Amino acid sequence: MTSQRPPASVGQPTLDEVARVAGVSRATASRAINGGQRVSARAQSAVDTAVRTLGYVPNPAARSLVTRRTDSIAVVVPEPDDRVFSDPFFAGTLRGVTRVLGERDIQLVLLLARPGASTARTLRYLTNRHVDGALVVSHHRDDRLAEHLADIGLPCVFGGRPWTGGDRVAYVDVDNVAGEREATEALVARGCTRIGTIAGPADMTAAEDRLAGWRQAMSSAGLAADAVEHGDFTEASGEAAARALMERHPDLDGLVVASDLMAAGALRVLAELGRRVPDDIAVVGFDDLGVAERTSPALTTVRQPVDEMAERATRLLLERVDEPDSRPMRVIIPPTLVRRASA
Repeated sequence: MTSQRPPASVGQPTLDEVARVAGVSRATASRAINGGQRVSARAQSAVDTAVRTLGYVPNPAARSLVTRRTDSIAVVVPEPDDRVFSDPFFAGTLRGVTRVLGERDIQLVLLLARPGASTARTLRYLTNRHVDGALVVSHHRDDRLAEHLADIGLPCVFGGRPWTGGDRVAYVDVDNVAGEREATEALVARGCTRIGTIAGPADMTAAEDRLAGWRQAMSSAGLAADAVEHGDFTEASGEAAARALMERHPDLDGLVVASDLMAAGALRVLAELGRRVPDDIAVVGFDDLGVAERTSPALTTVRQPVDEMAERATRLLLERVDEPDSRPMRVIIPPTLVRRASA
């Protein structure tokens, strides 16, 4: 009995088979599958039909050699693991990012770049172009990520204004100065005359900008701006800062807090001290990411639309991946004061 060869279509279809069925060269088939550059409409249609008919699935490794793309984007977070997975800011950010990446079938790679060896490892990974671009959130003064990423030429967008290199990288931010100024002015309008603040960490631009907004409002109102404590945007740090503030300034009748998590900690301390909110002391937070609605009393706060900011930053990053020579853009989103029971 004479053995017969199985037809070429048995098994996983190959690029050669797609080219043969489409009646084009292998090179034309490859270009049509990987973006359609320098391919006529007729050839593109023939290749698309052949791909559907054969059930051809492109080899990702081979495709990346042609397109020089990995079809992946890194979200770089220079923070400890426990904070990333407990702070609603990061959950909102990742929701916005994945919503946009899903539209383009692009993979998200999460890089937790804590200071030290972890940051160096992350930079090596990005320098080696294992991803097409990077979105950096919650960065600190000493990480110098904006300068590093600008130097290696990797398309990147920052969530928040970077300390340095701001003219070389794109970023999306809320107007932190205006938001904290409005929060403080709300307490001044309420009649508060001794207003303290719990600021964020001094090595983050968001914290410094919010502190600047508080100082501007206090100066405009002719009020003393000496009641300041710093936290690290966590609930525990809000508790510690509130205890220190109330010990040094027991006459406070207003408190502006740079994040809702810190404000939640502060509210707990005020309750322990028997200070009624808002009757004895009015409190305003910043973020409005769900925490503010669950505190007792519900927290007046400044809303920054984190999901929307992450979506806009991700779309901006994909534009920079497609056009790496485009000029870096800066997008500033206005905040909104949300009034609840605490003020």
